[in-house]
Amino acid sequence: MTNLADRLADRTGLGEAFIGAVFLGAATSLPGITASVVAAHDGLPQLALSNAIGGIAAQTAFLAIADLAYRRANLEHAAASVPNMMQAALLIVILSLLVVAISTPEITFFSIHPITPLMFVVYFQGMRMVRHSTEYPMWQPRRTPETKPDIPDEPETTAGADLGLWVRFALASLLVMAAGYAITKSISTLSHRYDWLNQSIAGAAFTAVATSIPELVTSVAAVRRGALTLAVGGIIGGNCFDTLFAAAADIAYRDGSLFHATTYTDGGSFRDLILISVSILMTAVLLLGLLRRQEKGPGGIGFESATVLAAYAGTLILLATT
Repeated sequence: MTNLADRLADRTGLGEAFIGAVFLGAATSLPGITASVVAAHDGLPQLALSNAIGGIAAQTAFLAIADLAYRRANLEHAAASVPNMMQAALLIVILSLLVVAISTPEITFFSIHPITPLMFVVYFQGMRMVRHSTEYPMWQPRRTPETKPDIPDEPETTAGADLGLWVRFALASLLVMAAGYAITKSISTLSHRYDWLNQSIAGAAFTAVATSIPELVTSVAAVRRGALTLAVGGIIGGNCFDTLFAAAADIAYRDGSLFHATTYTDGGSFRDLILISVSILMTAVLLLGLLRRQEKGPGGIGFESATVLAAYAGTLILLATT
C-alpha cells in the first residue's frame, strides 16, 4: 500500500502529504472505523469511543517509532511540510470538539449528537485547506542538508493511466478492513469473558493498537522508501480521519448520544477524557516538533518523539491502574 500510495502521489501530482492524509491514512484507518462502528452497533459505547481515541494516541506513538527507523536526522526535521503541520492543527480542533461533546449536557436529534455532523464538516473543510496549501503554499520551510523534500520519482500522468494502481490500492484496503472486523469481534468477546478487561482498556490498549498496526507498517515502509513526507502525512492524516470513528460510531449507536452513554458506566467518561486530553497533548508536541525542526535529540530522535512515547506509556499505565 505504501508503494502504491507513493506512486500515486507522484503520478497524480497531489503530493505525498495529501495522498498520505486522505488515501493512505484513511485506508489504514479502515480497521479502526470498522471496529468502532461494530462495537457501537453491538451496544458497546465505551469500546467504540476508546478505540477511536486510543487509536490516535497509538498512531502518534508509532510515528516516534518510525522516527527511530530514520537514523540520518529527526524525522520531523527531514519531513518538513506545511500540509502536515496544518493537519496537526486540524486534529487538535476536532479532538477539542470531542471534549465539548462529552463535557456538555446531552442533546440529540434522531439519537445523534449535534457535534457529530459538525466533525464531518470540519474534517472535509480542513482537508480542503490542506489541499490548497499543497498547491498554493503561502510559505516554505527552510531547506537544510538533512531536509528531504517531496520530489516526484515518476512523471505526472492522466487519471485513466492510474486506474490499475487505484484498483490494487482499493483491494488492499478491503483486506485491511476485513481484518479490523475480525479483531473487533475477538476483543469484544474477550472483554465479556474477563472482568479485568473493561471496555475502556480493551479499546485503548488492545483494539486501538491492533487496528493501528497498518499505520506503523506503512510509516516504517515509507521511511525505508525515502518517502518521509508520506510517512508523517499518513500518520497525522490518519489521525484526523480517526476522529470520524467517534462520529460514525455515534450514528451507529441508536440508544442516544454515544459520547454520553459512557458517562454512567464504569468511569468511562473519565477515561475517555484522559485519552482525548493526552491525544491533544501528543499532537501539540508533535506540531511543536514540526515547527522547531530539531535535527538531533535524545536517542537519535527529536524531543517530540521522546515526549510522545513517554506520554503514551504513562497513559496506558494510568488507564490500567484507575
